[in-house]
Amino acid sequence: MASETTKYQINFKTHKDGTLINIYADSIKELEVQITDISMIAAMIKSTEAELYTGPQSAPASEKQFEAIKQQFNAPAASEAPGSKACKHGPMNYKEGVNAAGKAWRAYMCPAPKGAPDQCEPIWVR
Repeated sequence: MASETTKYQINFKTHKDGTLINIYADSIKELEVQITDISMIAAMIKSTEAELYTGPQSAPASEKQFEAIKQQFNAPAASEAPGSKACKHGPMNYKEGVNAAGKAWRAYMCPAPKGAPDQCEPIWVR
């Protein structure tokens, strides 16, 4: 919703169902981040839909396809992540890995696009 400090407003209307998406921002940088977020989400929705369905009348994907999608996004199932965290951008992504020195790490990562000026710091699991 627009505030007294809102300087920019963009409205999108989807072609499929006419959903109206409103973006409000106080600065150009904030506007760019929000547009990038929406663009990334739209791309993820399209690619997931393509993975799950081979056509408009097709049945949902098999368990094997769901596992492939899970691995593609490198995200554990909700039951695998120890707890959950959120930041101002929404639910944080739980990730695990091994650093260059071979030491394992676990952290919750901000869902904002990499390099976003207001991206939150990771929450490291010790």
